[in-house]
Amino acid sequence: MINIYCEQEIAIMRHGGGILADIMGQIAKAVKPGIRTDSLDGLARKLIKQNNAEPAFLGYRGPDKKKEPAFPFALCVSVNNVVVHGLPSDYVLQLGDVVSLDLGVKYQGFYSDMALTVQLPAASSKRPVDEFEIARLIKTTKEALKEAIAKCKIGNTFGDLSFTIQDYVESRGFYVVRELCGHGIGRDLHEEPQILNFGKKGTGEKLACGMVFCLEPMVMAGKSKAKKTVDGFGFATEDNSIACHFEHAIAITKTGPLVLTKTNRVG
Repeated sequence: MINIYCEQEIAIMRHGGGILADIMGQIAKAVKPGIRTDSLDGLARKLIKQNNAEPAFLGYRGPDKKKEPAFPFALCVSVNNVVVHGLPSDYVLQLGDVVSLDLGVKYQGFYSDMALTVQLPAASSKRPVDEFEIARLIKTTKEALKEAIAKCKIGNTFGDLSFTIQDYVESRGFYVVRELCGHGIGRDLHEEPQILNFGKKGTGEKLACGMVFCLEPMVMAGKSKAKKTVDGFGFATEDNSIACHFEHAIAITKTGPLVLTKTNRVG
């Protein structure tokens, strides 16, 4: 069953989402060559605490809590061919790395979740065409999310959103990850429905006022499958192609889509 949230509940999620967006902006600025990825997790924890929120991912076990291990970090840091759920470590970021950040917070009983991808400048020895293609991959993923958000209107279906992401991505020569999906969000981090990044127009449940969910296109440069990483948490492309990930939480309102994970800061 898809939960329906009232205006007051959505207002709390919007405030929490704004806090999350501010934190993510600060973490993204810290992504530089020479930085260990576990230092980014430390920064995330510090900023979450300063904002009187809780880390949503730390200790999270997934739907089957008895079988799934607890996630040991607040922040997911997925580098290059890792699609999602990469574990922060002593890995030092290098020139040319593609870094996807995924973070969630719990604020006043409600969850927010978002992701973005940062491209580090390439070393001079790298071929410029590679850097250009990575930039195009990142832009395509970000724009696919934007196109899908524009379709988040009462009466459209979840299949419309899935089709929009797939069509935009594939029209530009890239491929969506099929093993992972977006999700509902609110009082729990993952709620119904599951929202694929591929599909057919007109299929699935119709969008209704008060629905809140995360759209998160995950896109690969190669036509590959995503497989579990050896640590049991992450997913990486089988062909080692570069992956990209963007995510926003959206509420369906009478006047159109409301992106909840946008900064509250002025100036």
